[in-house]
Amino acid sequence: MLKNIPSIISPELMKLLMEMGHNDYIVLADANYPVMSGARRATRLDGVPVDVLLDAIMRFFPLDGFVEFPVTLMKPRPNETTPEIWSKFDIILKKWDIEKAYKEFRLIERMEFYEYAKGAYAIVQTGTTARYANIALQKGVV
Repeated sequence: MLKNIPSIISPELMKLLMEMGHNDYIVLADANYPVMSGARRATRLDGVPVDVLLDAIMRFFPLDGFVEFPVTLMKPRPNETTPEIWSKFDIILKKWDIEKAYKEFRLIERMEFYEYAKGAYAIVQTGTTARYANIALQKGVV
């Protein structure tokens, strides 16, 4: 056992996060995301809400301060409202991003997000069923 690692971070996920280098990015995906059809590496945390996982990861995950947008979200269709979960993401990111790399989300269209996610170091499938609850985090340096 190790100390101070949130219990929802599985050994497999910790390994993936440790293997990532500067500029790599990871996608935390909702339960509806087609993870297995587009991931180079994938792990599942079916019972874990994506915002809870984000909070656990951000305790030790440095965001990339060398890019304009180290956090990317899937943009809703024009007639849809801003997803409620985004405000939770924003609060969590501002709470843990002590380097102040995060200023605002980069929003990309749905199909573009799927293509972008194929380049992710890994995709983590969560149990969240909220729409547009997919978030990509680009890793920085310590």
